[in-house]
Amino acid sequence: MILYILRGAFIILTASVTLLYVLPFQEDEHLEFGKVVALVGAAIGVSMAIVVADIFVRQKRLSALSGIFIGLIAGLLAAYALSFVVDLFGVIVPPPHDITPESYLTLLKGVKVLIGLITCYLGISLVIQTKDDFRFVVPYVEFAREIRGTRPTIIDTSIIIDGRILDIAQTHVLQGEMIVPRFVVNELQLLADSPDKIKRSRGRRGLDILNKLVDDPSVSVTIQDLEAEGGTVDQKLVSLGQKLRARVMTNDFNLGKVATLRNVEIINLNELAKTLRPVALPGELMHVKIVKAGEGPGQGVGYLEDGTMVVVEGGRAIIGHDSPVSVTSTIQTSAGRMIFAKVSEG
Repeated sequence: MILYILRGAFIILTASVTLLYVLPFQEDEHLEFGKVVALVGAAIGVSMAIVVADIFVRQKRLSALSGIFIGLIAGLLAAYALSFVVDLFGVIVPPPHDITPESYLTLLKGVKVLIGLITCYLGISLVIQTKDDFRFVVPYVEFAREIRGTRPTIIDTSIIIDGRILDIAQTHVLQGEMIVPRFVVNELQLLADSPDKIKRSRGRRGLDILNKLVDDPSVSVTIQDLEAEGGTVDQKLVSLGQKLRARVMTNDFNLGKVATLRNVEIINLNELAKTLRPVALPGELMHVKIVKAGEGPGQGVGYLEDGTMVVVEGGRAIIGHDSPVSVTSTIQTSAGRMIFAKVSEG
């Protein structure tokens, strides 16, 4: 909303300032009304072209108050510097024979005011859309951002291809902004263009999931052109996590280990899925379809809906049937949770 007001005010001010400086010039030099309209129209056209160009630049966010303040100062400083160029132009280039020196100086003043409007507008707009990438840098010192509230989450390529992030995000469990760096999108594009059929399929699936995430109004996902140190995507993700003090969501076990060593918080979706699997207590009854024989004598093997393996004593005789079983014990393995049960007599 602030940007729309800023853009409208910029166009109106540009037209007003142009008219303010052209009207005295018309009275002194008897400029035709059509030329006055043309000059004002040209100023409006230039301002609208600047606004349109600004709209097509990828938008980012920053707190409005600090953005306006910082952008205004930067714009005024730039306008002050450029005013010397305009003054130098006025000294080097004499006024035309049909224009008086006073009118010529008035026009140059108008040009300086217009330059000031343009630089202030661009400065404010740039800072408002730059968000947390805007940094104050003192030689050899970089002031780190203070993160208040929820921290952003950087999404890895493996998470997008996995696809479960779409369902998780729609539950609103994840708080804060989810960021997809541009280099992650580029990696998906490379996979989608790969001559290898499997990689190509994974890349296209990832791009489809990403499009759904970005288009979903209930999910806060942005694609940002963020630069980070590192030669690989994994190295850039860890560096970016340190730089933004953000969490990195990934299914890559090795990436998680490296990130942990560098004090970057990791969300592993596989670990999350394991944690959310239902707990089976000894004596609990459940229905399982026995699909194959187990390794032990008389054992049958079935699976719950979440993929948990259930080893059923005496289940070999009822392979292919959905039978009530009683849980005897559970163990946690590197592959996940395993449940041991026996055929229920009831």
